[in-house]
Order: sequence, then structure tokens, then C-alpha cells
Amino acid sequence: MERQSLTGSPANSKQARTRLSLAVALLAGCAIGAAVAGVVHAQANAPAFTIAEIDVIDPAEFQAFAKSNAAGVAAAGGHFLALHGRIVTEEGTPPKDIALIAWGTLDQATAYFSSPTFQALIPQRDRGANVRLFHVEGLPQ
Repeated sequence: MERQSLTGSPANSKQARTRLSLAVALLAGCAIGAAVAGVVHAQANAPAFTIAEIDVIDPAEFQAFAKSNAAGVAAAGGHFLALHGRIVTEEGTPPKDIALIAWGTLDQATAYFSSPTFQALIPQRDRGANVRLFHVEGLPQ
């Protein structure tokens, strides 16, 4: 024998449970959607950094390159966080010099270094220094 609900019939009780289940599923779906949207938004806002290890071989040539490159970096939206600063090594061989550039996104960093502006500077840079250049994506902000 089925128990009667407060509304009077077993059919109404089953209908109420179904509605409750649908409401819970809808809320769970909304929560999952909001979480995914938050992750996607956070990934879109991850900053990037360009790290250049520099070994100057011709100071005058490298200085001319650095001046033109600094203008290009600024025009492309990057800004220097470290440049010719003191380097303290915990392990391994330290680079002779370093530059650290911050960008809004990894795409912004790679776009500048792939741009005609930077590509035109490479021969001058290579006459002035041996450089190891790479980018790293930061943590979402």
C-alpha cells in the first residue's frame, strides 16, 4: 500500500519528486556552467613574460638594438620588469645579463617577436649579442 502525500495522492508525490529532481539538476548545471566560464575567463587573462638571456659581444651595436627594441616593445604593449639587474644564482651557471618583459597575454608577446618590426632588428641584435629568448605564460589573474 502506498502512502499518501500531504497533497493527497501518490501521483502528486511522484510528480513533486520529479520536479525537485529537475530543479536540482538545473541548479547543478548552472553551477557547472559558471565554473567552466570562470576557468575560461581566467585562462584568457593569463599574463605572459619574455625572458632574454644576453651575452653582449659588441656593446655599441647591442645598445643601438636595445634602444630600437625598447620602443617596439612599448608600442606593442609590453613593459620591462627587469633589465641589466643584479643576478644571483642559486644553482647552475648564471646568464651574463637578462631582460624580463611583461605582456598582457602570450599571444601579445609572440606577436611582437614575430612582427616585421622585431624581425628587422634581429641582424643588429645578433651582431651585438648572443641571445637566448623565450616566453612563459603566467598564472591567471
